[in-house]
Amino acid sequence: MTKKSIYKRLLITSDLQFICVMLVFAITGSMSLYVSQLVIEVINIDLSNLSPLIFWPIRILSVFVFYQILLIIVAIPFGQFSYFLRVEKKMLNRFGLNLN
Repeated sequence: MTKKSIYKRLLITSDLQFICVMLVFAITGSMSLYVSQLVIEVINIDLSNLSPLIFWPIRILSVFVFYQILLIIVAIPFGQFSYFLRVEKKMLNRFGLNLN
């Protein structure tokens, strides 16, 4: 893939926007894992007191939920709120949640 085709696919218009978008994705991914772990610990859910068949779906769902929230929050300081709001709507539409 060429740079031009990647930018077109991602609906990105400049190198600076590309850098900002990649930084937001990287920070949000790491932060969602960290925040999810903190919340899981605060409500005292761990593998020692819960079946792995229950623990892991809860953990994965919590990471997903925090990722969606943090994606918008982290995008604001980078000036990419409208871009990520569009990305969020597209992602949630794929899961059957229409936000239009």
